[in-house]
Amino acid sequence: MENFSMVNPVKIIFGKDTIAQIANEIPQGSKVLMTYGGGSIKKNGVYDQAVNALKGFEFHEFSGIEPNPHYETCMKAVALIKEKGIDFILAVGGGSVLDATKFIAAATCFQDGDPWLILAKGAKVKKALPFGDIITLPATGSEMNSGGVITRAETQEKLAFSSPLTFPKFSVLDPTTTYSMPVRQIGNGVVDAFVHVMEQYLTYNEGDSLLQDYMAEGIVKTLVAEGPKALKDPTDYDVRSNLMWASTWALNGWIACGVPEDWATHMIGHEITAFFGLDHAQTLAIVLPGVMTVLKEQKSKKIQRLGKEVFGIEGADAIAKTIKAVELFFEEMGVKTHLSDYGLGDEAIDKVVNRLAERGWKLGECHNIAPEVIREILTIRK
Repeated sequence: MENFSMVNPVKIIFGKDTIAQIANEIPQGSKVLMTYGGGSIKKNGVYDQAVNALKGFEFHEFSGIEPNPHYETCMKAVALIKEKGIDFILAVGGGSVLDATKFIAAATCFQDGDPWLILAKGAKVKKALPFGDIITLPATGSEMNSGGVITRAETQEKLAFSSPLTFPKFSVLDPTTTYSMPVRQIGNGVVDAFVHVMEQYLTYNEGDSLLQDYMAEGIVKTLVAEGPKALKDPTDYDVRSNLMWASTWALNGWIACGVPEDWATHMIGHEITAFFGLDHAQTLAIVLPGVMTVLKEQKSKKIQRLGKEVFGIEGADAIAKTIKAVELFFEEMGVKTHLSDYGLGDEAIDKVVNRLAERGWKLGECHNIAPEVIREILTIRK
């Protein structure tokens, strides 16, 4: 096991009828900005619950945060915060709203030039506004980590950032808020969480971090068992509870302790989204089977372990069968797994490969996924 340091300061408030508790978590006298997306929270009752919980606070609203949050939109929120003297942010929605809120919190306090530098150059976040969240779409794990991903529409760039100052102060996870999620978002959420685990588990590491492996497998088993049930019965509380908690644990830092991490699937997927607008999970469902296939020798031990522990696959051709099992699971969740399913082909591959080549990135846990390897990964997923 590799050396590591670990801290996670996020307070989790989990369960039915817990949104009202945010009144106890936001400092009295705060001026609050509530951030949210396209307005679905007004249809499922979450908005009204949040407004009721904010009685006694001066609060303002900022809506319109996109599924892949735009830098341009975030900067409009920053301007509103400065205009109104906001000193606390409440994100209400899915991971995209929370990712945007993290960046907004950091950008508001950034004094070293254009806040885009936080994303493009890794500029240090020295201060950020405090914020909390009410999560309505479990998928990203953003509710219990300090990272976010932001798209700059003007340049078609999608980049990630992280800072110890951008952990939420609290996260409310009420599984009943997920009941009204569209089927497409249920599938996307499960796939996103699944791939988060794989990026930390499916590496050259051969089992010298046994606890992390068992934890990762437990999360994935939960997703595989409960995901299809959620498609059939979206209002089963126990199913939605298990999925919500598993999605949080998929990226809260614990299974990453002391192990190598990959993240190539996400980096390649981000470019597909930036250029062509596919849902984040759709890109992951395309790319991961390709990464597993091209890197199967490097990842052979863990692919076989995944097959045995999660899908019950052993014996001849276990690696190929496990890769196919992953692909079929994504398809079962309603997420297509080939570029052609989304009308993309060689031109899209060229665009993604050229962009990553320009950046000089070498991806994967061994930094051996160069542009020509990325081309191979995408070509077999046409």
